[in-house]
Amino acid sequence: MTQMPDGKDHRTGDSDDPLLRETRLRSERHRAAVAEGEPSVARRLAQIGVLGWMIVTPAVLGLFLGRWLDGKFGSGIFCTAPLLLIGLGIGCGSAWKWMKTA
Repeated sequence: MTQMPDGKDHRTGDSDDPLLRETRLRSERHRAAVAEGEPSVARRLAQIGVLGWMIVTPAVLGLFLGRWLDGKFGSGIFCTAPLLLIGLGIGCGSAWKWMKTA
């Protein structure tokens, strides 16, 4: 076993280096892609559909909640605009996270 001065075995990958972690992750994904083959067109379309709903659903919920609050308090679009943007931010964030793991 070859241990470096920091006490970690660099042959087995016992390291906190983010570059090594990302390289290993990419290698594992590549091996899985080669083993599974290319996804079908239907699967790709399904992924696009899920991605769309992940963005649209929180935005629409924020829009409806904002309109309801503005109607209740008579405040124009004081609540609608921020809640729409918050919903859009949540949707885009969840879609980004999903795409990084998919």
